[in-house]
Amino acid sequence: MLVTLSQILKIAEAKKCAIGSFNTPNFESLQAVIGAAEELNQPVIIMHAQVHEEMGLCKMDEITPLMLFMADRASVPVCVHLDHGTDIGYVKKGLDLGFTSVMYDGSGETLDINRANTSVIVECAGRYGASVEAEVGSMGSREGGEGAAESIYTDPDLAKEFVEETGIDALACAFGTAHGIYLKKPQLDFDRVEKIYGMIDVPIVMHGGSGVSTDDYKKVIDCGVRKINYYTYMAKAGGEAVSNKEYAQFHDVVNDAIFAMKENVKDAIKVFGRIENID
Repeated sequence: MLVTLSQILKIAEAKKCAIGSFNTPNFESLQAVIGAAEELNQPVIIMHAQVHEEMGLCKMDEITPLMLFMADRASVPVCVHLDHGTDIGYVKKGLDLGFTSVMYDGSGETLDINRANTSVIVECAGRYGASVEAEVGSMGSREGGEGAAESIYTDPDLAKEFVEETGIDALACAFGTAHGIYLKKPQLDFDRVEKIYGMIDVPIVMHGGSGVSTDDYKKVIDCGVRKINYYTYMAKAGGEAVSNKEYAQFHDVVNDAIFAMKENVKDAIKVFGRIENID
């Protein structure tokens, strides 16, 4: 069933857990993520990122109808989210196509421009009944990056002002995570997350979720994280499942990759949702 980000994160807040948010740049990843969520009977967020198009993956107007179709017919709540939209025109196009949630990423702009543009997106999204996520601070690398530069940690006071002035529904915070594969163990600032959570009245989003330890996931969720973005290790699992193997037919390659990605996503959903004793 198709829901907004605000609706699905209410479930997370009620359960004091996090919802897994997975990039789905093609049909195979959609099958893996929604299949995993349905097998576990858990809500899930599927995402398209603007940078996917630069990586040669599906274009937004190609993948969005399929995302919406599969979300609508799913047996669990599914939010269809635009991840890291870096310009207003692209985000507006996503709303026109039917995304139930959008993220405007103004972290590369000045704080004033980020705040102004985010306010525009919030007003626009309201006409579509869609939710808005935004970011204060910076993860240090772009989505899809291989390792990261230093993060610009989110200032709690600025986070509070930003949320109050823009009216967003969820806030992505920088506290030591980064996109892509970690080149060294991430050093997460749990105190910062907990302080921000106590100062704002919207859910906190964690980007760069792949590669974080189970214990650290549990700690950030305890500190108030309610949405965890995850993709790199899911995609890695699919690639590793079919590497160094010989196949007679292409569909066997696809099926093995989907299965491996689905199992990886199931493991992530169990950790994020604090689910035990579910096979």
